[in-house]
Amino acid sequence: MRKNNITIQAFKMYSAYNPKYFPIKFLETMFNNISPYFNLWLSSEIVTALYEGRDRGEIYLLVAVTLLGNLLIRALGALLRRTADTQLAVLENEEAAAFNRKVLSLDYDKLENPDIRKHRRKIIENSWINWYGVKQMRETVHDMMRSFVNFFFCLLLFIEMFSLIAKAGFQGMGILLFAVLLVCIGANVFMDSYSRKKMSICWKKMGDLMLDENRLGQGYSLAGLDNRIYRQEALRFKIKQQNAETHLRVFSEAEQKALLYNVPTIVLDYLVELCAYLIVVLYCVMGTFPLGGVIKYVGYLRRMTGYIGDIFDFNSKIKVNEPYLQVYLDFFAIKNDMYQGSLAVEKRSDKRYDIEFKNVSFKYAGAEEYALKNINLRLKVGERLAVVGMNGSGKTTFIKLLCRLYDPDEGEILMNDFNIRKYDYRQYLDIFSVVFQDYSLLAMPLGNNVACAESWDSEKAERLLEEVGFGERYAQLEKKLDTPLYKDFDKDGVNISGGEAQKIALARALYRDAPFIILDEPTAALDPLAEAEIYSKFDEIVGDKTAIYISHRLSSCRFCDKIAVFDKGRIVQTGTHEELLSDESGRYYELWNAQAQYYTEKVEA
Repeated sequence: MRKNNITIQAFKMYSAYNPKYFPIKFLETMFNNISPYFNLWLSSEIVTALYEGRDRGEIYLLVAVTLLGNLLIRALGALLRRTADTQLAVLENEEAAAFNRKVLSLDYDKLENPDIRKHRRKIIENSWINWYGVKQMRETVHDMMRSFVNFFFCLLLFIEMFSLIAKAGFQGMGILLFAVLLVCIGANVFMDSYSRKKMSICWKKMGDLMLDENRLGQGYSLAGLDNRIYRQEALRFKIKQQNAETHLRVFSEAEQKALLYNVPTIVLDYLVELCAYLIVVLYCVMGTFPLGGVIKYVGYLRRMTGYIGDIFDFNSKIKVNEPYLQVYLDFFAIKNDMYQGSLAVEKRSDKRYDIEFKNVSFKYAGAEEYALKNINLRLKVGERLAVVGMNGSGKTTFIKLLCRLYDPDEGEILMNDFNIRKYDYRQYLDIFSVVFQDYSLLAMPLGNNVACAESWDSEKAERLLEEVGFGERYAQLEKKLDTPLYKDFDKDGVNISGGEAQKIALARALYRDAPFIILDEPTAALDPLAEAEIYSKFDEIVGDKTAIYISHRLSSCRFCDKIAVFDKGRIVQTGTHEELLSDESGRYYELWNAQAQYYTEKVEA
């Protein structure tokens, strides 16, 4: 991407979120900036009429036009401002939706990639500091609209003034004052542009420092409980004080430089204003301008200088913001590299989907060690498989590969003798229902959460909620499936406990009616007995589906057809509960006896 196209490409992408916004904003800018010139012009006419002793009726008419004109301009300006604010809200919502769509479209491995997460976070953090990125671009476009509209109105008055002078004939003093005025305006524009360019470097340094402080601030807020328990206030205060001292030093340096750069600009502003007064007064005394021209022409000359400076400064603003726009564009340019497949997944009434892992190995991006190594395992239709092992043994990674959230680095995974990479990606995902340990429910009606759709089969949803043990709580809900969960968007929403949320997540997995049902430690927060009860009850309603139960506890293993024991990324044992328990030197025997005291007697009873 060429540098000079960065802002143009970013603007095209950003404005496309709501094409109505910037045209409406331009109209709003025009109406909200015409008022000063309208008042200058009519004030000049009123003063001239009073000086010349015109008829009172004419003067009253000018006053009435001034008042009514301002009322009309402000009313239209307010209406356009409200419309522009509404369209801006639409634009920002569409931009947020575009980010969500991009995130959801990315390969799953990219979502877990720390560099891509950092990339997304950097865009957010940049917008916090001086609105770098698209917000800064948007404000620059607003400033450009305001400056060009004002410059246009100033130019009309300048042409009017220049025409009157040309008709009367240029005077030597007038020519000299015009020359000084132009030199001062040029010097002012140059000095203002130079100072802003230099100051942008200071503010960038300040912004980068504030980004680091914001990250630390987030860390403080997330560690609130630790701060209270371990009395970390002193350490926290010391770090915060060190950051504040650095912040103050950098800010003081920036303010000193700003003062240094502003002095010549202020002096030049006064010289421009002085020359404007002298020129207008000179030609007013000569009779070239009416007396009211002093108000009109001095007023616009003062405004014109600032807007000329702004116009020349836009280039430096754009250049400073381009690196942040590049970060924004790069995120949306991230490409997926996972092969999507084209082979249709056959919809089988017998749910016969046999899956086999053949010498599968996998390593996470940036990791030195394999998360899984040489995995060989076959899953038969209708089978109950328990995947057990300590934390970090590779159980969840195994499921991610099975569901093709990742592709293996080595080996292959087959379904009905075809590599799963060959199957259509979306169709392949549809054969799995998974309840992960970190499952989430949406702040939406219960029916939407169970069906994961805008509409639902009420009879089916209610039956599944009853089967997973949510029936008693469901009977208490007045709105039944229309009951909103949580109070994020509805004050009448219902807060549910962790156990109730788990049951809804289980009902959601069953509602999908997929051939494979996977529970990936969704009950890890429960005690072993409660977990065993949920697993056994869930197994009753799974029916002829293939079910996989993952846990680092072994209470879910007794009713399974096969158990795979993971240890340090490898399958070290497979077999039934009785077979594995008979091997006293095996890992399963060791794990079982370490945990058996919690549930053996009651489970057997």
